[in-house]
Amino acid sequence: MIDIHSHILHGLDDGAKDLSGSIEMAKQAVAEGITAVIATPHHRHPSYTNDKQSILKGVHELSAELKRQNIALDIYPGQEIRLFGEMADVLDHNEELLTLNNSEYVLVEFPSSNIPKYTEQLFYDLLVKGYTPIIAHPERNAEIAENTDKLYRLIKNGALSQVTAASVAGLFGKKTQKLSLDLLEHNQAHFVASDAHNITNRGCVWKQAMDKLNKKLGSDMVSLIDMQAQDVLNGRSMKILAPERIQQRKRLFGIV
Repeated sequence: MIDIHSHILHGLDDGAKDLSGSIEMAKQAVAEGITAVIATPHHRHPSYTNDKQSILKGVHELSAELKRQNIALDIYPGQEIRLFGEMADVLDHNEELLTLNNSEYVLVEFPSSNIPKYTEQLFYDLLVKGYTPIIAHPERNAEIAENTDKLYRLIKNGALSQVTAASVAGLFGKKTQKLSLDLLEHNQAHFVASDAHNITNRGCVWKQAMDKLNKKLGSDMVSLIDMQAQDVLNGRSMKILAPERIQQRKRLFGIV
């Protein structure tokens, strides 16, 4: 299995604190059945800035140490980029930003509370330039949780999205779990990724998530998300099923 979103590189953001922490995360990933990880430190985040060169250096150093310790995990470069208005132009200059393993796919993060007003235009600009945005953890965005049609419109227009393994496993609560499974079932989410930050409260939990996914949506869905993650890693275009709207219960006096 391929993990397209992980904070395994140490000392860059709120992920692994030191090299030993990165190694422990790598061992946990292998134990969970992961064979390759795209390292995606936060960038353009209010608290973290990690440009292309610092990430490439971190990937090189961690890969060398994993090889030295005979840990069978391949590490590839990426970023989790906080959305900003000039992203499409900055990507074209190829100096600051990283796509996922130098593919057409770029992992983008919304603020937790809302979808920026310029998102639809920015995504259009990215797609025109040949980049495909993958929205990180939409199930944890308050505006999407309130109205999934906001995500549906973005996906219909060509974006993709990735839910978190811990969400699927239920570690962020039942509502978030249900939403993540609904997004996958309705072709509004296309990947499951660990978004791992450590081995304790933000660990990999891959097997737990896959067991839940298999139980709720079947083995074909497990195979599909694995295949699509491989497509990202290898820079292949993928045929995406048309998204479907999720019927959400109407609120009465603010109560669901």
